[in-house]
Amino acid sequence: MKQNIANAFNKGHKSLIIYVTAGHPTISESEKIIGSLIEAGADLIELGVPFSDPTADGPVIQESSQIALKNGANLPEILKMAARLRKKYSTPLVLFSYYNILMTRGFEQTMKECAESGIDGVLIVDLPLEEADEVTPILKKYDLALIRLVAPTTPPERAAKIVREAEGFVYYITVKGVTGVRTGVAAGLEEHLSVLRECSPVPVAAGFGIATPEDAKANAKHADGIIVGSAIVKLITAGKPEEAVKLTSAMAEALKF
Repeated sequence: MKQNIANAFNKGHKSLIIYVTAGHPTISESEKIIGSLIEAGADLIELGVPFSDPTADGPVIQESSQIALKNGANLPEILKMAARLRKKYSTPLVLFSYYNILMTRGFEQTMKECAESGIDGVLIVDLPLEEADEVTPILKKYDLALIRLVAPTTPPERAAKIVREAEGFVYYITVKGVTGVRTGVAAGLEEHLSVLRECSPVPVAAGFGIATPEDAKANAKHADGIIVGSAIVKLITAGKPEEAVKLTSAMAEALKF
């Protein structure tokens, strides 16, 4: 499963990672959209588990989470959806979640179910470095990569510690604050990414705020891949379900280079 993530960065181009709020607007529509994104060229999909009390999500993803929760999305249903997608596609799937959700039925049981559903890795938004050792043995047991987050405010010494044991890829947050569509390239991005890539044993992808092909190209110059979330989620929320597949597929195709 960790190898499957590595394969997403060995295709001769900058990897395109797309975040979706799983179950938004409904589980069935979400499954169709994810399938179309994969077919449009997404190299890896982050499945965001909707949460009622997020800390890192901006207004676009918060709204999508509320819609998904209202329509019955939950972790068991999301994992069933992942299993159906895995039967059709080999594209890596990373579960993007908060620790409380993963602990509800016991962390090990949840990771076991993740592995059985075809999940390749997990990104736990609120897991600090100091507590990572508590979960890594379980993740290793089920061959799940723990995706590490590094922020622009992270001191260099701490960033080096975070990426030292990184698996899959490192998610570099390009801007301060919560998720959301922005424009341009953040100050210091090239320097920060250069340092990270030198000390990271795995690829480094840049995310937060990337909304256009121009943004993607500018950020990807200094990274191994780019992550697009809010811009895709916004299209799903704004359009009718039947339109969302076409709109998001078109954006994914435009972001490939």
